[in-house]
Amino acid sequence: MKQMIFAIEDDPALQELYIYSLENEFDCRCFDDGDSFSAALAEAVPDLVLLDVMLPGEDGFAILARLKENSSTAQIPVIMVSAKGEEPSKVKGLNMGADDYIAKPFGVLELIARIKANLRRTGKPEAESLAYKDIIIDFSKHIITINGKLINATLKEYNLLSFLCGNAEKVQERETIFREVWGEEFFGETRTLDIHIKELRKKLAEAESSAAIQTIRGVGYMLS
Repeated sequence: MKQMIFAIEDDPALQELYIYSLENEFDCRCFDDGDSFSAALAEAVPDLVLLDVMLPGEDGFAILARLKENSSTAQIPVIMVSAKGEEPSKVKGLNMGADDYIAKPFGVLELIARIKANLRRTGKPEAESLAYKDIIIDFSKHIITINGKLINATLKEYNLLSFLCGNAEKVQERETIFREVWGEEFFGETRTLDIHIKELRKKLAEAESSAAIQTIRGVGYMLS
């Protein structure tokens, strides 16, 4: 069975591009606005969402916020799509929980590579759980607890912390983290990693964790 992609995009030409370019590898359904998307979401949960920022009615940021606030949809990978390529718009989307950001116009090969890179990390790991200090990652339930507190994390934050926990007390180069968490075809901004690290540090601090993510200047990061 092909993985399902939901695309919220009000431009008919781009909807046609999505369906035509993705049909060989994915099932793709397109929606003009947040209302039609929400109606479809009540019947089926997609494997990934392509979400335009500028939409009639609710904009993409509002839809993203609703997705991340709902426990049943919070872990769905979301790629924001917009003609707004400036950094503030990208940072806003990433800080709100988007897993990636692609600016129009984009190439079909880049789009497919971004989708595959974000879907690659959704497979169930072999181990049932992973623990480091007061951090417990339960792969069977796909949840993180710190000091017994359930942590609300995006899919990328979940995968990033899982990777750091699995390699705790070992320095991980930025390139290695991008390859293992985002996928080898990652084309995004290099600040993407720093933004996600900042959010994880905030959540570790709020949960009063004894673990900390250290910056190894010029190299990468280490969980200790």
